[in-house]
Order: sequence, then structure tokens, then C-alpha cells
Amino acid sequence: MSIANESAVIDDESFAVRRTIHIAAPVPRVWAAVTEPEHISEWFGRVELDGAGRGAEGSMTFPGRRLPLRVDAIDEPRSVTYLWNNDDALGEPPAEFDDATATSFTFTLESVPGGTRLTVVETGFERTSDAAANMASHSEGWTFELDKLVALAEAGA
Repeated sequence: MSIANESAVIDDESFAVRRTIHIAAPVPRVWAAVTEPEHISEWFGRVELDGAGRGAEGSMTFPGRRLPLRVDAIDEPRSVTYLWNNDDALGEPPAEFDDATATSFTFTLESVPGGTRLTVVETGFERTSDAAANMASHSEGWTFELDKLVALAEAGA
């Protein structure tokens, strides 16, 4: 049974967006959904990586928009951190990964009664072209995208 999840929230002081959700699915299923490109591509953008694990680079593609992406840290099955160049306010993303303007998002998973608690925290908005606009956009994005993840994981896909 699905639990109503709160929307993402913005922390203006730390330039972060956070969302914690409950997914009525076991940690291994949720872990696959946030770490395996073929599963991420089912609920988020189309992910392509040049390998697996820390340091793997590639992209996340949405209609008309290709974002450079890198796996920054991984602690299976507890957390995974990605870096990406997703500066909505800037418009066109860089063709190659740019550390100077990348934001970081971390998925943290915890086994809880009835499923998995997943928290995503995206930080680094102060390095983007318009921190406030990007935090607002990404807050909406994390709410929308993670709702798709919940539906997919709870359906057993």
C-alpha cells in the first residue's frame, strides 16, 4: 500500500533541495531503480554510463536535453551520489562534464517496515547560474520524478 509522500523542500541557507519518500518495495528493488541505467531510464531520464561504480561518466538525456553525469560515490546498498550539469536557468548544458558548475544529488536508502525510505538531497546550487530558480525547478522535478519511481517500484517493475 502506497503512503502519501510529501513534496520536495528547498533549504535556501544550504542551497539544497531535499525529498524523503516511502516506497512499498524492498531495498534491493529500489537500489536497482536508482543505480542501474536501464532502471533509472524507466522513471527518470535516459542514462548512459561508460562503466559502473565510482567515476563512471556519461549522460542523462531528456527530450531535447543531454546532461553530463558522473557517479561520485557509492555505498551499496545504502547510498549513491551523482554529479550532473543540470542548470535549468542557464538553458543549454555544457557538452562535457564541468566540475565547477555541477550539482550533486545523493540517494540514501533505509529499510523500514513496509518497504524503503528513500531520501534524495541535491546540493551545490550556489555554483549554478541562478541558485533560486534552479532550486525551485529541481524541487518540482524531484517531486514529479520520484513519484514516478514510487509507482514503478511498487508495481514490481
